[in-house]
Amino acid sequence: MNTRTAGVRARSSHHRRRTLVGGSALVLSAAFALTGCVSGNAVEEGALEGTILTDGSSTVAPLTDAARDLFAATQPDVEIKVSVTGTTAGFRAFCDGTTDIANASRAITDDEIAACDEGGVDYTEIVVANDGITVILNPANDWATDLTVEQLATVWSPESEGKVTTWSQIDPSFPDEPLTLFGPGVDSGTLDFFTAAITGEEDAIRGDYSASEDDNSTVEGVSKNLGATGFLGLSYVEENEGAIVAASIDGVAPTSDTVQDGSYSPLSRPVFIYVKNSAYADRPDVRAFVDFYVDNALDIAARALFVPLTNDQVELAQEELATLH
Repeated sequence: MNTRTAGVRARSSHHRRRTLVGGSALVLSAAFALTGCVSGNAVEEGALEGTILTDGSSTVAPLTDAARDLFAATQPDVEIKVSVTGTTAGFRAFCDGTTDIANASRAITDDEIAACDEGGVDYTEIVVANDGITVILNPANDWATDLTVEQLATVWSPESEGKVTTWSQIDPSFPDEPLTLFGPGVDSGTLDFFTAAITGEEDAIRGDYSASEDDNSTVEGVSKNLGATGFLGLSYVEENEGAIVAASIDGVAPTSDTVQDGSYSPLSRPVFIYVKNSAYADRPDVRAFVDFYVDNALDIAARALFVPLTNDQVELAQEELATLH
Protein backbone atom coordinates (compact mmCIF):
# COMPACT_ATOMS: atom_id res chain seq x y z
CA MET A 1 0.00 0.00 0.00
CA ASN A 2 1.40 3.38 -0.93
CA THR A 3 -0.03 5.20 2.08
CA ARG A 4 1.39 5.33 5.56
CA THR A 5 -0.09 2.56 7.72
CA ALA A 6 1.29 3.41 11.14
CA GLY A 7 -1.47 3.74 13.66
CA VAL A 8 -0.95 4.67 17.26
CA ARG A 9 2.25 6.65 17.77
CA ALA A 10 2.76 7.66 21.36
CA ARG A 11 4.97 10.63 22.19
CA SER A 12 6.45 11.15 25.61
CA SER A 13 8.97 13.85 26.44
CA HIS A 14 11.53 11.54 24.81
CA HIS A 15 9.50 11.23 21.58
CA ARG A 16 8.94 7.51 21.94
CA ARG A 17 7.33 6.21 18.74
CA ARG A 18 4.80 3.40 18.32
CA THR A 19 3.43 1.92 15.11
CA LEU A 20 0.01 0.70 16.07
CA VAL A 21 -3.22 1.09 14.16
CA GLY A 22 -6.51 1.74 15.95
CA GLY A 23 -9.39 -0.55 15.07
CA SER A 24 -12.03 -2.97 16.19
CA ALA A 25 -11.17 -4.71 19.48
CA LEU A 26 -8.10 -2.51 19.92
CA VAL A 27 -9.20 -0.41 22.87
CA LEU A 28 -6.27 -1.76 24.87
CA SER A 29 -3.77 -0.35 22.38
CA ALA A 30 -5.00 3.19 22.90
CA ALA A 31 -5.09 2.81 26.66
CA PHE A 32 -1.60 1.33 26.83
CA ALA A 33 -0.04 3.84 24.46
CA LEU A 34 -1.51 6.78 26.32
CA THR A 35 -0.96 5.75 29.93
CA GLY A 36 1.50 2.88 29.95
CA CYS A 37 -1.05 0.59 31.54
CA VAL A 38 -4.54 -0.74 30.99
CA SER A 39 -7.15 -0.06 33.64
CA GLY A 40 -9.70 -2.57 32.37
CA ASN A 41 -12.41 -0.72 34.30
CA ALA A 42 -15.76 -0.49 32.58
CA VAL A 43 -17.52 2.87 32.79
CA GLU A 44 -21.08 2.79 34.05
CA GLU A 45 -23.60 4.00 31.50
CA GLY A 46 -24.48 7.65 32.06
CA ALA A 47 -21.87 8.07 34.78
CA LEU A 48 -19.69 10.63 33.02
CA GLU A 49 -19.97 14.33 32.32
CA GLY A 50 -17.69 16.99 30.88
CA THR A 51 -16.85 18.89 27.72
CA ILE A 52 -14.32 17.53 25.22
CA LEU A 53 -12.88 19.98 22.70
CA THR A 54 -11.80 18.76 19.26
CA ASP A 55 -10.72 20.79 16.25
CA GLY A 56 -9.07 20.37 12.88
CA SER A 57 -9.79 18.64 9.61
CA SER A 58 -13.06 19.06 7.76
CA THR A 59 -12.40 15.61 6.28
CA VAL A 60 -12.11 13.89 9.67
CA ALA A 61 -14.89 15.91 11.33
CA PRO A 62 -17.65 13.57 10.06
CA LEU A 63 -15.82 10.63 11.67
CA THR A 64 -15.59 12.38 15.02
CA ASP A 65 -19.19 13.53 14.65
CA ALA A 66 -20.23 9.89 14.16
CA ALA A 67 -18.14 8.78 17.15
CA ARG A 68 -19.74 11.53 19.26
CA ASP A 69 -23.27 10.56 18.24
CA LEU A 70 -22.70 6.88 19.02
CA PHE A 71 -20.95 7.67 22.30
CA ALA A 72 -23.86 9.89 23.37
CA ALA A 73 -26.09 6.83 23.51
CA THR A 74 -24.18 5.65 26.59
CA GLN A 75 -22.78 8.92 28.00
CA PRO A 76 -25.31 11.64 27.16
CA ASP A 77 -23.88 14.14 29.67
CA VAL A 78 -20.51 14.32 27.90
CA GLU A 79 -20.49 17.19 25.40
CA ILE A 80 -18.09 16.75 22.49
CA LYS A 81 -17.49 19.87 20.43
CA VAL A 82 -16.22 19.28 16.89
CA SER A 83 -14.81 22.48 15.38
CA VAL A 84 -13.59 22.66 11.78
CA THR A 85 -10.69 25.01 11.06
CA GLY A 86 -8.47 22.72 8.97
CA THR A 87 -5.76 20.29 10.01
CA THR A 88 -3.02 22.91 10.34
CA ALA A 89 -5.12 25.28 12.44
CA GLY A 90 -6.31 22.31 14.47
CA PHE A 91 -2.73 21.40 15.32
CA ARG A 92 -2.04 24.99 16.36
CA ALA A 93 -4.91 24.84 18.84
CA PHE A 94 -3.89 21.37 20.00
CA CYS A 95 -0.22 22.20 20.54
CA ASP A 96 -1.00 25.35 22.52
CA GLY A 97 -3.22 23.31 24.83
CA THR A 98 -6.59 24.67 23.72
CA THR A 99 -8.10 21.34 22.65
CA ASP A 100 -8.10 17.74 23.86
CA ILE A 101 -8.16 16.05 20.44
CA ALA A 102 -6.95 17.14 17.00
CA ASN A 103 -8.70 15.77 13.92
CA ALA A 104 -6.09 15.46 11.17
CA SER A 105 -6.17 14.40 7.53
CA ARG A 106 -2.38 14.15 7.47
CA ALA A 107 0.35 13.24 9.93
CA ILE A 108 1.81 15.87 12.23
CA THR A 109 4.82 17.76 10.81
CA ASP A 110 8.20 18.37 12.40
CA ASP A 111 7.32 22.02 13.00
CA GLU A 112 4.09 20.98 14.72
CA ILE A 113 5.96 18.44 16.82
CA ALA A 114 8.25 21.25 17.94
CA ALA A 115 5.21 23.43 18.74
CA CYS A 116 3.72 20.69 20.89
CA ASP A 117 7.07 20.32 22.67
CA GLU A 118 7.15 24.04 23.32
CA GLY A 119 3.57 23.97 24.59
CA GLY A 120 4.27 21.00 26.84
CA VAL A 121 1.75 18.80 25.02
CA ASP A 122 2.54 15.08 24.89
CA TYR A 123 0.19 13.19 22.61
CA THR A 124 -0.68 9.97 20.85
CA GLU A 125 -1.48 9.60 17.16
CA ILE A 126 -4.21 7.13 16.20
CA VAL A 127 -5.23 6.15 12.67
CA VAL A 128 -9.03 5.85 12.68
CA ALA A 129 -9.87 5.21 9.01
CA ASN A 130 -8.62 5.37 5.44
CA ASP A 131 -9.59 7.93 2.82
CA GLY A 132 -9.10 8.74 -0.83
CA ILE A 133 -8.77 12.36 -1.86
CA THR A 134 -11.33 12.58 -4.64
CA VAL A 135 -11.34 14.79 -7.71
CA ILE A 136 -14.94 15.83 -8.19
CA LEU A 137 -16.87 16.96 -11.27
CA ASN A 138 -20.28 18.29 -12.12
CA PRO A 139 -22.50 15.31 -13.06
CA ALA A 140 -23.00 16.78 -16.56
CA ASN A 141 -19.25 16.72 -17.22
CA ASP A 142 -18.86 13.75 -19.57
CA TRP A 143 -15.32 14.45 -20.84
CA ALA A 144 -13.09 14.41 -17.75
CA THR A 145 -14.31 11.27 -16.03
CA ASP A 146 -10.82 9.71 -16.20
CA LEU A 147 -7.91 12.08 -15.61
CA THR A 148 -4.20 11.42 -15.42
CA VAL A 149 -1.87 12.68 -12.71
CA GLU A 150 -0.20 14.80 -15.39
CA GLN A 151 -3.51 16.40 -16.35
CA LEU A 152 -4.26 17.13 -12.70
CA ALA A 153 -0.86 18.77 -12.38
CA THR A 154 -1.70 20.94 -15.38
CA VAL A 155 -4.96 21.97 -13.70
CA TRP A 156 -3.50 22.78 -10.27
CA SER A 157 0.18 23.75 -10.69
CA PRO A 158 1.18 27.30 -9.70
CA GLU A 159 2.42 27.83 -13.26
CA SER A 160 -1.13 27.38 -14.54
CA GLU A 161 -2.51 30.34 -12.62
CA GLY A 162 -4.20 32.74 -15.03
CA LYS A 163 -3.03 30.67 -18.00
CA VAL A 164 -4.92 27.37 -17.97
CA THR A 165 -8.48 28.62 -17.91
CA THR A 166 -10.40 26.20 -20.15
CA TRP A 167 -10.69 22.42 -20.27
CA SER A 168 -9.39 22.32 -23.85
CA GLN A 169 -6.04 23.59 -22.56
CA ILE A 170 -5.76 20.48 -20.39
CA ASP A 171 -6.51 18.11 -23.27
CA PRO A 172 -7.34 19.09 -26.87
CA SER A 173 -10.11 16.49 -26.90
CA PHE A 174 -11.89 18.33 -24.09
CA PRO A 175 -14.41 21.08 -24.92
CA ASP A 176 -13.57 24.75 -24.75
CA GLU A 177 -15.48 25.00 -21.44
CA PRO A 178 -14.30 27.55 -18.85
CA LEU A 179 -12.41 25.90 -15.98
CA THR A 180 -13.68 26.83 -12.52
CA LEU A 181 -11.81 25.56 -9.48
CA PHE A 182 -12.78 24.88 -5.87
CA GLY A 183 -10.78 23.38 -3.04
CA PRO A 184 -9.60 23.52 0.56
CA GLY A 185 -7.93 26.48 2.22
CA VAL A 186 -4.34 26.93 3.32
CA ASP A 187 -4.87 25.27 6.73
CA SER A 188 -6.12 22.04 5.16
CA GLY A 189 -4.27 18.75 5.49
CA THR A 190 -6.05 17.64 2.33
CA LEU A 191 -4.39 20.52 0.49
CA ASP A 192 -0.99 19.51 1.87
CA PHE A 193 -1.41 15.88 0.81
CA PHE A 194 -2.92 16.64 -2.60
CA THR A 195 -0.25 19.13 -3.62
CA ALA A 196 2.60 16.90 -2.50
CA ALA A 197 1.15 14.06 -4.59
CA ILE A 198 0.02 16.02 -7.67
CA THR A 199 2.13 19.15 -8.09
CA GLY A 200 5.19 17.63 -6.43
CA GLU A 201 5.56 20.08 -3.57
CA GLU A 202 3.42 20.62 -0.50
CA ASP A 203 1.29 23.78 -0.78
CA ALA A 204 2.42 24.39 -4.38
CA ILE A 205 -0.90 25.32 -5.98
CA ARG A 206 -2.34 28.02 -8.21
CA GLY A 207 -3.94 30.86 -6.30
CA ASP A 208 -6.92 31.55 -8.55
CA TYR A 209 -9.36 29.03 -7.09
CA SER A 210 -12.19 29.36 -4.57
CA ALA A 211 -10.73 28.15 -1.29
CA SER A 212 -12.64 27.17 1.84
CA GLU A 213 -11.99 25.09 4.97
CA ASP A 214 -15.59 23.89 4.60
CA ASP A 215 -15.71 21.07 2.04
CA ASN A 216 -19.43 21.66 1.59
CA SER A 217 -18.52 24.88 -0.21
CA THR A 218 -16.52 22.86 -2.72
CA VAL A 219 -19.44 20.47 -3.18
CA GLU A 220 -21.84 23.35 -3.77
CA GLY A 221 -19.53 25.14 -6.20
CA VAL A 222 -18.90 22.08 -8.35
CA SER A 223 -22.52 20.96 -8.30
CA LYS A 224 -23.69 24.29 -9.73
CA ASN A 225 -21.08 24.78 -12.47
CA LEU A 226 -20.61 22.56 -15.54
CA GLY A 227 -16.92 23.36 -15.92
CA ALA A 228 -16.04 23.13 -12.24
CA THR A 229 -13.76 20.70 -10.47
CA GLY A 230 -12.30 20.40 -7.00
CA PHE A 231 -10.90 17.88 -4.53
CA LEU A 232 -11.97 16.60 -1.12
CA GLY A 233 -12.43 13.43 0.93
CA LEU A 234 -14.29 10.46 -0.56
CA SER A 235 -17.03 10.53 2.08
CA TYR A 236 -18.33 13.84 0.71
CA VAL A 237 -18.93 12.20 -2.68
CA GLU A 238 -20.98 9.45 -1.08
CA GLU A 239 -22.90 11.93 1.06
CA ASN A 240 -23.72 14.05 -2.01
CA GLU A 241 -24.57 11.35 -4.54
CA GLY A 242 -26.15 12.88 -7.61
CA ALA A 243 -24.86 16.39 -6.90
CA ILE A 244 -21.24 15.60 -7.76
CA VAL A 245 -19.32 12.68 -9.28
CA ALA A 246 -15.81 11.37 -8.77
CA ALA A 247 -13.25 11.19 -11.57
CA SER A 248 -11.00 8.17 -11.95
CA ILE A 249 -7.24 8.74 -11.84
CA ASP A 250 -5.20 6.86 -14.44
CA GLY A 251 -8.10 4.47 -14.92
CA VAL A 252 -8.74 3.72 -11.23
CA ALA A 253 -11.90 4.93 -9.52
CA PRO A 254 -11.86 5.84 -5.82
CA THR A 255 -13.63 3.03 -3.94
CA SER A 256 -13.24 1.32 -0.59
CA ASP A 257 -11.25 -1.50 -2.22
CA THR A 258 -8.94 0.72 -4.29
CA VAL A 259 -8.23 3.01 -1.34
CA GLN A 260 -7.51 0.09 0.98
CA ASP A 261 -5.19 -1.69 -1.44
CA GLY A 262 -3.47 1.51 -2.57
CA SER A 263 -4.29 1.11 -6.26
CA TYR A 264 -6.08 4.45 -6.15
CA SER A 265 -2.76 6.19 -6.38
CA PRO A 266 -1.35 8.61 -5.40
CA LEU A 267 -4.31 9.93 -3.38
CA SER A 268 -5.03 7.14 -0.88
CA ARG A 269 -4.22 8.03 2.72
CA PRO A 270 -4.92 7.25 6.37
CA VAL A 271 -6.64 9.83 8.58
CA PHE A 272 -5.97 10.47 12.26
CA ILE A 273 -6.96 11.75 15.63
CA TYR A 274 -4.30 13.07 18.00
CA VAL A 275 -5.05 12.76 21.72
CA LYS A 276 -3.47 14.82 24.49
CA ASN A 277 -1.94 12.30 26.90
CA SER A 278 -2.64 14.37 30.02
CA ALA A 279 -6.33 14.71 29.10
CA TYR A 280 -6.57 10.97 28.55
CA ALA A 281 -4.81 10.17 31.83
CA ASP A 282 -6.59 12.70 34.04
CA ARG A 283 -10.12 12.93 32.63
CA PRO A 284 -12.48 9.93 32.61
CA ASP A 285 -14.66 11.54 29.92
CA VAL A 286 -11.77 11.91 27.47
CA ARG A 287 -10.44 8.45 28.26
CA ALA A 288 -13.84 6.82 27.77
CA PHE A 289 -14.47 8.66 24.49
CA VAL A 290 -11.07 7.80 23.00
CA ASP A 291 -11.43 4.15 24.07
CA PHE A 292 -14.88 4.09 22.48
CA TYR A 293 -13.61 5.75 19.28
CA VAL A 294 -10.80 3.23 18.86
CA ASP A 295 -12.81 0.19 19.90
CA ASN A 296 -15.59 1.06 17.46
CA ALA A 297 -13.44 2.48 14.63
CA LEU A 298 -14.84 0.13 12.00
CA ASP A 299 -18.46 0.89 12.87
CA ILE A 300 -17.73 4.62 13.04
CA ALA A 301 -16.06 4.53 9.62
CA ALA A 302 -19.08 2.77 8.14
CA ARG A 303 -21.49 5.26 9.71
CA ALA A 304 -19.46 8.21 8.35
CA LEU A 305 -19.05 6.58 4.89
CA PHE A 306 -15.28 6.24 5.28
CA VAL A 307 -12.99 3.43 4.14
CA PRO A 308 -12.38 1.20 7.16
CA LEU A 309 -9.06 -0.02 8.47
CA THR A 310 -7.66 -3.11 6.77
CA ASN A 311 -7.12 -6.47 8.41
CA ASP A 312 -3.38 -5.95 8.01
CA GLN A 313 -3.61 -2.67 9.89
CA VAL A 314 -5.50 -4.31 12.74
CA GLU A 315 -3.05 -7.24 12.82
CA LEU A 316 -0.12 -4.85 12.90
CA ALA A 317 -1.65 -3.07 15.86
CA GLN A 318 -2.10 -6.35 17.73
CA GLU A 319 1.49 -7.41 17.02
CA GLU A 320 2.91 -4.09 18.16
CA LEU A 321 0.75 -4.10 21.27
CA ALA A 322 2.13 -7.53 22.20
CA THR A 323 5.68 -6.15 22.20
CA LEU A 324 4.76 -3.58 24.86
CA HIS A 325 4.00 -6.10 27.62
